[in-house]
Amino acid sequence: MAAITASMVAELRAKTDAPMMECKKALTESDGDMARAEELLRVKLGNKASKAAARVTAEGVVASFIGGGVGALAELNCETDFVAKNDDFIAFSKKVAELVATQNPADVAALSALPLDGSSVDAVRTALVGKIGENISIRRFSRFDTTRKLTSYLHGTRIGVLVEYDGADEQVGKDVAMHIAAMKPVSLSSADVPDELIAKERSIAEQKAAESGKPAEIVAKMVEGSVQKYLKEVSLLNQPFVKNDKQTVEHMLKAANTTVQRFVLFVVGEGIEKRQDDFAAEVAAQVAAAQKQ
Repeated sequence: MAAITASMVAELRAKTDAPMMECKKALTESDGDMARAEELLRVKLGNKASKAAARVTAEGVVASFIGGGVGALAELNCETDFVAKNDDFIAFSKKVAELVATQNPADVAALSALPLDGSSVDAVRTALVGKIGENISIRRFSRFDTTRKLTSYLHGTRIGVLVEYDGADEQVGKDVAMHIAAMKPVSLSSADVPDELIAKERSIAEQKAAESGKPAEIVAKMVEGSVQKYLKEVSLLNQPFVKNDKQTVEHMLKAANTTVQRFVLFVVGEGIEKRQDDFAAEVAAQVAAAQKQ
């Protein structure tokens, strides 16, 4: 049996917003497996325990560039929110996004080797690290090259969206991009939702339905209903449009004679666990070390 520490309980509570004792019970039942404990809480507490996806735990920015039928998004990370607002860091991020669009690098390594400001992207990054005194990294990027229309939307610097679409009204494209930033769909349609996400949702639905004590045929219908509800909630075309929740995004697009081919959404730090420093403990350690000198 794994030892369940207070820090593990605190971490799970931060991820799920569940009560401390429920977090401890879930960790005990999962033998310290954080992912399984989070799933157990979702089964018991429902969507209240799904706040992990909404809690961004790493700092940085998303930058965008569109030009000549090519669009790009790039996410760059840093250690603190203070540096995320640094003018030099933001300027570097914009240059990186433009390089992604114009040079079409295969991956982050290829991007880092591209020439920039008389040296390379990585050399500029390293120099910026030395100047700012904080680690900086290029995490990911996405690039669209198309004869169709492109639009992007940045919500501050923490959420970025790039959309490829067909339609005469450019405002419709911008509205879709803003909708994506607000509602965070995982796919264009329900048919495009990744299999692993569906499997996870089905597993949770099965566990919740099993606790109902209802007959097997009723349980099966409950599970299928939960999965279908999930697919509608996370697919762009099926979501209620943020500007008019009486219609879906699909209906809004049809009325505007517009189609969306694809989109990409970046949320800064999504999926990254930020180190949680115990400031009081750090100060105490420094005082103790000073007293020994």
